[in-house]
Amino acid sequence: MAGRVQPVLAGVVTALVGFASSFTVVLAGLRAVGATERQAASGLLVLCVASGLCAAWLGLRHRLPLSVAWSTPGAALLVATGPVAGGWPVVVGAFLVSGALIVAAGLFPALGRAVAAIPKPVAGAMLAGVLLPLCTAPVRALVEVPLLAAPVLLSWLLLHRFARRWAVPGALVVAVVAITLTAPAGGGVGGLSPVVEVTMPQWSLSAVVGLALPLFLVTMAAQNVPGAALLVGYGYRPPLGPVLRTTGLASMAAAPAGGHAVNLAAISAALAAGPDAHPDPDRRWVASVTAGAGLALLGLGAGAVTALVGWAPPVLIEAVAGLALLGALAAALASALTDPTAREAAVVTLVVTASGVSLAGIGGAFWGLIAGCLMLLLFRSRTTRPAGTPATAPVPPAPREERVDHEVDR
Repeated sequence: MAGRVQPVLAGVVTALVGFASSFTVVLAGLRAVGATERQAASGLLVLCVASGLCAAWLGLRHRLPLSVAWSTPGAALLVATGPVAGGWPVVVGAFLVSGALIVAAGLFPALGRAVAAIPKPVAGAMLAGVLLPLCTAPVRALVEVPLLAAPVLLSWLLLHRFARRWAVPGALVVAVVAITLTAPAGGGVGGLSPVVEVTMPQWSLSAVVGLALPLFLVTMAAQNVPGAALLVGYGYRPPLGPVLRTTGLASMAAAPAGGHAVNLAAISAALAAGPDAHPDPDRRWVASVTAGAGLALLGLGAGAVTALVGWAPPVLIEAVAGLALLGALAAALASALTDPTAREAAVVTLVVTASGVSLAGIGGAFWGLIAGCLMLLLFRSRTTRPAGTPATAPVPPAPREERVDHEVDR
């Protein structure tokens, strides 16, 4: 009996931790690119349902713990991008294009290999640049709203020390209490029922290049690739092609209602794929199916949590989101700075991406990627050009790959 209940409980915990630790990032991202409160609530709802259905289908189909979630780094990218020329319909169009690219990566392995061929330091630095502005929000919140932010940060610190898995959900609970106690008198919560608001998509070249392409790259590099690597680390062989096709189609289906991206879980996946879910690896798929069902049910509360978030100072919500992303920022920085020969290129990528500059309507993430790749080519050509100079012994490729895989698995 205990063996049957264990993966179910692990799935419930996976859903709760996954939802509570990052839904604020999703809401902050959707609102940053122009979504109204109803559109943001709709986006959160469809992301929960689409992710949950994908997890249930893939788990039952392949009998593997294939946890599925929304793209948390992708939502952070939306915060960094900000308002898009053409408004919300153009953003929805970019979501559709990103989902189509994920489907294409599942259909044509060469596209997936092309994404994997982006130098790891540059990809890590781009992700770090996307996350950095949001990760500074706890500091800003402590200055701007100290009475609200201090209890949140203190609870996060204590739980991070003694019950790390529950640090962000615990900080969120404290934030909810603080928001409720300081809510305006008579400001009742409205619009609690689930809502799906569909928007007719529009397209522009600047949004495709500046939002859809970076969203696709961030989702692949920071979610799908690490998520697959984590499963490999636990001894599974994830069917990446079918997973990408399924999650890409789910992303496209969710896009008109405000969903930005559905993908393999990378942060919470270990809760369902690890030994805590079940001693028998062949039974852990039950945890991912349960997690999918739980996430879909949690989506029904999207209207309530969105209304609650609407009461709070925006910087407080961003602070909770920033706390949820500190681990991802640390991993991205480690990946970016591991190789000494590429550190300058990684730093340039980080600086350009984090600057938030927009050129020709295209955001900083794209330009950071371009700048980093150009710097990498420049430094490599400079080190190989002198003919009479003794060349520095190249780093053997196999150890470097092992080092990168170690960072991904961690």
